[in-house]
Amino acid sequence: MKILITGGAGFIGSAVIRKAIHDGHIICNIDALTYASSLDSLLSVAESNNYYFEHIDLRERKKIDQVLEKFQPDSIIHLAAESHVDRSIDDASNFITTNINGTFNLLESSRNYWESCGKPKDFRFIHISTDEVFGSLEYESDIQFEEDSNYDPNSPYASSKAAADHLVQAWNKTYGLPVIITHSSNNYGPYQFPEKLIPVVIINALNNKSIPIYGDGKNIRDWIHVDDHAEALLLLLEKGKNGDNYNIGGRTEITNLAITNQICDIVDCIKKVHEGSSAKLITFVEDRPAHDRRYAINTDKLYSHLNWSPRIAFERGLEQTVHWYFENQDWWRPLLSRSGVGDRLGKL
Repeated sequence: MKILITGGAGFIGSAVIRKAIHDGHIICNIDALTYASSLDSLLSVAESNNYYFEHIDLRERKKIDQVLEKFQPDSIIHLAAESHVDRSIDDASNFITTNINGTFNLLESSRNYWESCGKPKDFRFIHISTDEVFGSLEYESDIQFEEDSNYDPNSPYASSKAAADHLVQAWNKTYGLPVIITHSSNNYGPYQFPEKLIPVVIINALNNKSIPIYGDGKNIRDWIHVDDHAEALLLLLEKGKNGDNYNIGGRTEITNLAITNQICDIVDCIKKVHEGSSAKLITFVEDRPAHDRRYAINTDKLYSHLNWSPRIAFERGLEQTVHWYFENQDWWRPLLSRSGVGDRLGKL
């Protein structure tokens, strides 16, 4: 299958590309190469005859038209987005122009391309969204977000993704474009940019630097390994139902403080120091504005309809991830000098 993937130099996008190339698909990666991108994440497939790269910003409509005409994809996986909540609090403009306007451009280009091909029924436009569009859940509750849960985004980032979701739904209902929307829980694994929670904790613990924890650290997230997420997306590309929504999660709810302590224990084993030494670096800092208390998504639909479940247990995946950052410092150390990395963002 020929698949066009947007944002393929990002964390999730690069994992999808590595998996897709391994499975024999032909990939065209279009990426604007913003501060959070790294083509080094794709070195293992960069020389493949089945991999193509185009440096394109989704805000450049004509270039999207040109690459679709040139590559002639069978399907599209749309991952490109500004994604860091703290940055969206400081300045939402890029989140609006990329996540909303960029998605509009891609939808229009995709619709025109799909219609020019005779509206093939097996074409798919998969839009990757986030559980953050549903807002926040009560801390002590067994309620989870369903595919049809009401939207209630609280951050500029989540709001921009919610708007993009509605555009994708509209292009399906109005124009018939075959789309699938996915809502993922928090991803972790190798090649994650060092401004998100898990890589920040790992890197700071390895470097004996203060580990900042927002508020009381009891905010809960569900976690899924990025390789499991990539596998689920490629499965949906082949077997997902046109016009449907799917939640993708790891069924692993854990507080930010608990996951930080687990990482500290793993780092201590790597550094061969006394248990709990790295945990002394934990520092509680002023909370993020409108910090969602808990995310939890019900993934029964994906499990039951497509017989999919994550392969990587959280404890094993987290340990492997910590070891990967320890063993691949040449990948992440150059990224620490990029704008805003290591700074406290999202503080009013």
